[in-house]
Amino acid sequence: MTKYIFVTGGVVSSLGKGLTSGAIGALLESHGLKVCLQKFDPYINVDPGTMSPYQHGEVYVTHDGAETDLDLGHYERFTHAELNKHCNYTTGKIYNNVIRRERHGDYLGQTVQVVPHITDEIKDCIQRLAGKEIDVVISEIGGTVGDIESLPFLEAIRQFGHDKGRENVLYVHLTLLPYLRASGEIKTKPTQHSVGTLREIGIIPDVLICRTEKEIGPDVRRKIALFCNVRQEAVFEEKDVDLSIYEVPLILRKQGLDALILDHFQFDPGPGDMDQWINMIEALRNPSAEVEIAVAGKYIELSDSYKSIYEAFTHAGVANRARVRLRKIQAEDLSNGDLDAALGGVHGILVPGGFGERGLLGKIRAAGYARTKRIPFFGICYGMHAAVIEFARNVLDLRDASSTEVSKDTSAPVITLLDEQFQVTDKGGTMRLGAYPCDLLPGSQAAKAYGTARVEERHRHRYEFNNKYRRQFEEGGMIFSGLSPDQRLVEIIEVKDHPWFVACQFHPEFRSRPVEAHPLFRDFVRASLARRTQAPAPA
Repeated sequence: MTKYIFVTGGVVSSLGKGLTSGAIGALLESHGLKVCLQKFDPYINVDPGTMSPYQHGEVYVTHDGAETDLDLGHYERFTHAELNKHCNYTTGKIYNNVIRRERHGDYLGQTVQVVPHITDEIKDCIQRLAGKEIDVVISEIGGTVGDIESLPFLEAIRQFGHDKGRENVLYVHLTLLPYLRASGEIKTKPTQHSVGTLREIGIIPDVLICRTEKEIGPDVRRKIALFCNVRQEAVFEEKDVDLSIYEVPLILRKQGLDALILDHFQFDPGPGDMDQWINMIEALRNPSAEVEIAVAGKYIELSDSYKSIYEAFTHAGVANRARVRLRKIQAEDLSNGDLDAALGGVHGILVPGGFGERGLLGKIRAAGYARTKRIPFFGICYGMHAAVIEFARNVLDLRDASSTEVSKDTSAPVITLLDEQFQVTDKGGTMRLGAYPCDLLPGSQAAKAYGTARVEERHRHRYEFNNKYRRQFEEGGMIFSGLSPDQRLVEIIEVKDHPWFVACQFHPEFRSRPVEAHPLFRDFVRASLARRTQAPAPA
């Protein structure tokens, strides 16, 4: 029978429930168990696909094309689970499903209510992940205990424990222990109140994980156990890490969290093997080189907006035994002024995805700087569009070249709307989403990186390279090194006779893992390291 772990949070938001859920998954996988993870978000949007990065951070895309919360990226990076559309539900999605059934007549004669209809739908969503091949489902409840928006989800998981039996369900509560510097004290009262609120709902946590900047010590641990009615050995410390978030599983393992979970569920899978994870942390701790890469983006001031990209750089650093320092640059700031002042000295330039006109000119100039200065360049999605437009304007002399996304009347629409998008009117969930195959050109930089002839990568876009210009670009020195199997869609471009200039329509960052860096990120960092060794020493 599949077992279930529910992760809730208290005191404040952004405590790291997603990281903790992923860390628990990593620990269980180290013992040979198969896990699946999911996130329940209390907002009314059906999914985060139409939300601004300033509101929500990046939109993570699953293999099957679901636009999801960024925590699913943590889940996939910490585990081997390949998540799907059943791994992220919002209040909007839950209510949408119930209302659709009501309109269909499935509840004919009934008054449709939060309890039992909404809570039953939530419980059904949890059970959709269960099966013979899944040992443990880990479900994170978004928001904070006490939020009115989260109450239906908390009631559903309370009922779930009653339905399945407490021996098959484990409740983990993540909470904050603030440290008051003036008095030099760690305060447990916010945690006591948080657990009290949870117990009023009817959920008694089995495990408390305490976020803290100071070690809590045995006295504080005993106090928390006593006043929160939790066994002392079930109180865990999750101290702020100095090096990397990937230390969290090892910190919790050292305290015996995996042993407690295995004991609760009466699993006996043998000792866990985290040697690969330990070696990865060692590579992070002791790099043999350092490289600086510029990231010129539209939402650069918010780290969560490009979360998967930044993590992919960490993974690529591990693969190259190098520390990757990022020079984060607001793309708008590159629209005018001295590029040498902004980009001088970097060993590589990455332009990430995005939408809209703001910052596009800066991205175009960054791509041109990399091309002409022979600096390794990596463009992703909109970054590929910027590279194509720059090449058209400055190599092919198509001075009006642009994308119809921002210039509908351009005389040289080198980037244009996908054919299937012309009839689309709704915004949510209607882009080209999820994994699609791509055939690689033998001998290209992309083919060398992947080491195979065909790959599958995840997409999230409406606009694509305009094939009317393909021959003109090829004659000008651009290589189309990745195409859809029917040769209709350009997936990867390269610039001939450049040390490393690759741009792709898809989002490779979604497939990168800490112990298995994405091939394109790995080789981009490798090329940047080579640039560093060739660059002249500063005067």
